[in-house]
Amino acid sequence: MTYSRGIRGATTLSSNTKEEIKSATVELLNKMTEENQINTEDIAFAIFTLTDDLNADFPAKYARLECGFNMVPMMCYQELNVPNSLRMCLRILLNINTKKQQNEIKHIYLKGASVLRQDLK
Repeated sequence: MTYSRGIRGATTLSSNTKEEIKSATVELLNKMTEENQINTEDIAFAIFTLTDDLNADFPAKYARLECGFNMVPMMCYQELNVPNSLRMCLRILLNINTKKQQNEIKHIYLKGASVLRQDLK
């Protein structure tokens, strides 16, 4: 049986530049797809969010150009500006079609974003 599963990932950036957004997007997506053994044709859609201090570029652009997400529907959004929340943060949600059970999915939190889901370590 094939299931629809979500895979979460997040990372922090050191600056609001196109280069940093590109680097962080590629690093995080590569780690998410490798750890979960995902082929791009199994990705139903991808959602990217950025905190309001990151606006130099669209992460979906680099998913398409650098990671082969040419046929994957993608959207970029601004994360809610919640007081005292993690800043300079890129988050990704991949919705995939897979035979894996939910407890087999590996969510990826890099750099400063590792504080977001310490329960998944």
